[in-house]
Amino acid sequence: MSARRNDPNPTPADEHALALTRRQLFGRAAHGIGTAALASLLQPNLFAATRARDGALLGGPHFRPRAKRVIWLFMSGAPSQIDLFDHKPKLRGMFDQDLPESVVNGQRFTTMTSGQARFPIAPSIFEFARHGQSGTEVSELLPHTAKIVDELCVVRSMFTEAINHDPAITFIQTGSEQPGRPSLGAWLSYGLGSPNHELPSFVVLHSTWSAKREAQALFSRLWGTGFLPTQHQGVALRSSGDPVLYLSDPAGMRRPARRRMLDALAELNEERQRELGDPEITTRIAQYEMAYKLQTSVPELFDTTDESDAVLESYGPDVHTPGTFAANCLMARRLAERDVRFIQVFHRGWDQHASLPSDHRLQCGDVDQPAAALVRDLKQRGLLDDTLVVWGGEFGRTTYCQGPLTADDYGRDHHPRAFTMWLAGGGVRPGTVYGATDDFSYNIVENPVHVHDLNATILHCLGIDHERLTHRFQGRDYRLTDVHGRVVHDLLS
Repeated sequence: MSARRNDPNPTPADEHALALTRRQLFGRAAHGIGTAALASLLQPNLFAATRARDGALLGGPHFRPRAKRVIWLFMSGAPSQIDLFDHKPKLRGMFDQDLPESVVNGQRFTTMTSGQARFPIAPSIFEFARHGQSGTEVSELLPHTAKIVDELCVVRSMFTEAINHDPAITFIQTGSEQPGRPSLGAWLSYGLGSPNHELPSFVVLHSTWSAKREAQALFSRLWGTGFLPTQHQGVALRSSGDPVLYLSDPAGMRRPARRRMLDALAELNEERQRELGDPEITTRIAQYEMAYKLQTSVPELFDTTDESDAVLESYGPDVHTPGTFAANCLMARRLAERDVRFIQVFHRGWDQHASLPSDHRLQCGDVDQPAAALVRDLKQRGLLDDTLVVWGGEFGRTTYCQGPLTADDYGRDHHPRAFTMWLAGGGVRPGTVYGATDDFSYNIVENPVHVHDLNATILHCLGIDHERLTHRFQGRDYRLTDVHGRVVHDLLS
């Protein structure tokens, strides 16, 4: 009996027959793909010619890429551009004066400062100097970064619509202020796959921080897949215990027994895949196999005894303490060497609504030397040319003071209208300063770069047309850059 497709009141028998028809269709269509996927996981050498495209939607870049991988050093909480990269010397003579209304021009304040009786200007207390052949101005808080400015493309004209942390972090990571969209790393894994079969294509590292105050929470959805297949989500490596939970075999379990168990489980999942055609079943097979491989690859990854003393010293003394930003930068380089596609290193604690000078000293002490060492280390190993390094937070900070203002202490509120990020390697133009803000570091006056523009440019460096990497979900096509965004070609070499 055939199912009555247009019957408004189908019987249970009709629905069962229709479901079987769909099941058979999907099962037959996916059978060959599922078998090939499993075979490639169990015997990668059978498919060596296409390893870089495994699991990829695109089957390869849209055009010749400049970068193969990304290391994103994310400063959660929003570093102060006016104290680090955007030097405004004229403000020294305007200490404690009210920020002119003509500068604000009706822009909204956060609820944390909207009730202030006044908005006094707080000039940076830190000295700036020009460095390198490019003459890029950098704060005294970043002496190691100052030594690599000729490798950096400093963008002083970033902006976003989001004014609070969680929406802003979600926006820069996923292209939407609302939770539920895939993260940048997930899009890259989905689009390009991974050339590495022993480690995940997307790895996340969390760092300790020195400004010991409450920090913005980082939810796992920031490295999640949203509506993409879950095999593309980021894998967060822990700094203590097993780097991945449940990585060790249970007591009494031997590797050959675990291999037999996984083989039997794969056969059962394959049978289920033939019946239902559910892509998440293939994802499950891939995840089990990856977990098995991680038992070998992760301990080797974390064994840094092969690193020279000179390399370890370049990252600073904290490199020997697991979970520090220094240790994670070294780990990021080791992951890049192993062709991990996207490496996200989070560093929290940058939300200085008060005591900014003292706390930013601590935060810069955490990240300055390791970030500079990472760029140099990549270059020395010939990896910087095809590794794109990104440094920055979710927005900037205000010129006016939040709370009490003194000659040597102040706090700054959130500022989405203008902030600074830097990029290095992977096809960007070194020794470049792009964009400019007004004398108050409040409004952009030259070459604005939206968050969608940044993400479009990152995708372009990896050979992806951001308008063509899409996924249909609930009746519409989605992409990382939503409905706008442009590649900023002036940032590219």
